[in-house]
Amino acid sequence: MTDANAQIQETITNNDVVLFMKGTASMPQCGFSSRVAGVLNYMGVQFADVNVLADDAVRQGIKDFSDWPTIPQLYVKGEFVGGCDIITEMTLSGELDTMFTENGVTFDKDAADKIREANG
Repeated sequence: MTDANAQIQETITNNDVVLFMKGTASMPQCGFSSRVAGVLNYMGVQFADVNVLADDAVRQGIKDFSDWPTIPQLYVKGEFVGGCDIITEMTLSGELDTMFTENGVTFDKDAADKIREANG
């Protein structure tokens, strides 16, 4: 296992929700990362943000780790969930709420409902 793989594995093991993104939760550096971080922040989800722009090994490593070519990437309880389009679809369908509930991740259900209302 490479150093990057070990670092990625440790991060997703030690945090219930992890977003590998360009930038940080408070300062996203691409629109897709901003959208996913915005959804999580709005829903009140506590998550670890990993800025892939700060480390080229992690930036490439997460793509290899998940076998997914794009950033951002969301992990819940150590499982890869998806990127921006998948998270957007799951938020609008309610699947993300279900995943959080089943995994004991605290989130604001009213905020999730407001997202769906605004995009319905």
